[in-house]
Amino acid sequence: MRLQSGGSGPDWMKDRELVLGDRTIGAGGPVFVIADLGLSHGGSLSQLCKLIDSAAQAGVDGIRVHAHRAERLIASDPARGESSDERDVILRLRSAEISMESLHRLKEHADSRGICYLPTPSDEETADELDQLGVPAYRIASSDLTHIPLLRHVASKGRPVFLSTGMSYLSEVADAVWALRSGGASEIVLMHCVASPPAPAESLNRRAIQTLRDHFELPVGYSDHSEGALFPLIAATLGAVVVEKTLTLTKSAEDPARVTAVEPEEMRAMVQNLRALELSLGDGRKRPASCEEVNRVQFRRSIVAACDIRAYESVTQWMLTCKRPGGGIEPGRMERLVGMQARRNLAKDRILRWDDLAAAAGREPEGLAGLLDREFPADSSCREALEDSAFGSADFQAAGVSPQGGRRRL
Repeated sequence: MRLQSGGSGPDWMKDRELVLGDRTIGAGGPVFVIADLGLSHGGSLSQLCKLIDSAAQAGVDGIRVHAHRAERLIASDPARGESSDERDVILRLRSAEISMESLHRLKEHADSRGICYLPTPSDEETADELDQLGVPAYRIASSDLTHIPLLRHVASKGRPVFLSTGMSYLSEVADAVWALRSGGASEIVLMHCVASPPAPAESLNRRAIQTLRDHFELPVGYSDHSEGALFPLIAATLGAVVVEKTLTLTKSAEDPARVTAVEPEEMRAMVQNLRALELSLGDGRKRPASCEEVNRVQFRRSIVAACDIRAYESVTQWMLTCKRPGGGIEPGRMERLVGMQARRNLAKDRILRWDDLAAAAGREPEGLAGLLDREFPADSSCREALEDSAFGSADFQAAGVSPQGGRRRL
């Protein structure tokens, strides 16, 4: 990952881009989608490879692989004892352990499928072994956010770090960020998370994405542990530049983690919806969409003659009304037309043009040119206003204005 300047990103990113491989994170780039391979694979290399293949087919950008060692993760203190739930967790973790040889082969397989390989080490020794594999970045679990020695050790590798922030206070996140930065990590992505699957909607607190972003001025993502694939989409609208969702080949009602996971087709649909959402966000500039240009003329109104108007007759309010289509004189100019004289006979329902009317004797000529002289300065903003106008070239010519901007010398 490298830090670049330039581009058209939001202010909070200060026009910076975080690039991981050939993918851009933040600064207006597409949402970086991570498929968490979870623990349901049972340590099977073939199952993990199938998950990677499914992730690639779904269009995700990276995969998260849990590289833990149960004996280095959980203390077996005889004096403390173990509950049945704790024993189940230990057994599950042991069954999902992945050998270092398999982790190496998984990286090669991910590389061959064009997916970024993001392992989650649970201890310093595993982090060292992963570093020797040349992993592009580390993904730190929420459970290790307060494991300052591990954070510093991972930071010393000089690789980007995706840090999950579940179960934490803002002060704890600050301590973790400080540990990573002081340890040598200059590229950090914070991941908002509620680490309690299945997380109910009222617990998700997605506004924390904005809090983390504003407080730390770092790119922020969202690791989802809710059911379905709705909330990752909402997180993207709130500024999440990374979205992570657990992928499974088959859901299980008995496994809370798998209940909140998505199957391959659901993952594909989520990625497609994210890409559509990105397109729908636009650039924030309020202007007509290109597909609306025809409708601007068809559905807007123009000032039309409410009755037959004779040549040289002075126009009064009751002679005018507003009807579709647009493209003529806009309704907002109606008061300016009152008191002008018809240059020719104007039939009822005629869409009026500026060259249909002339200023009355003793009245300063109005028309489009007068309006522009009064309402727009003679600079580039006037040019933009003219270019965006719905008036036709004939109207410009009649008003003494060039369609390219500026007054013609009459």
